[in-house]
Amino acid sequence: MDQVVNILLIEDNLGDIRLIQEVLKSSDHKHNLHIVTDGEQAIHYLKKEGKFEDAVMPNLIFLDLNLPKKDGREVLAEIKSSEKLKTIPVIIFSSSEAEKDIQKSYDLYANCYVVKPFDFNEFSKVIQAIQSFWLSVVKLPE
Repeated sequence: MDQVVNILLIEDNLGDIRLIQEVLKSSDHKHNLHIVTDGEQAIHYLKKEGKFEDAVMPNLIFLDLNLPKKDGREVLAEIKSSEKLKTIPVIIFSSSEAEKDIQKSYDLYANCYVVKPFDFNEFSKVIQAIQSFWLSVVKLPE
């Protein structure tokens, strides 16, 4: 795939952000990673409001559920209820293994739900697997 994939990472944990950046940096896939650290910023980014008026629309979104200001579930609901945004694949990337969180995410039309491993090597493998699937196997909308 020659397309440059714009990824929006919505994550408040700086350690997780750094790990994801490191794994993606070693990627052969062309991508741009854009990062926001709370749910309100995510919505402003996606709606191109305020300081995000020049934001690049993502082809893929990584979304943590437990975010400050606006919960990831609320962000997901807004994305999937918007005519303009609903076709963007959203990967829930959360430390929660709770069945209610998994079910609620799929009820809100998440494209997949991935539990963050606590082990660094496993975390890296999961990000590489996600990257391999979503950036080379899947054809994303432009």
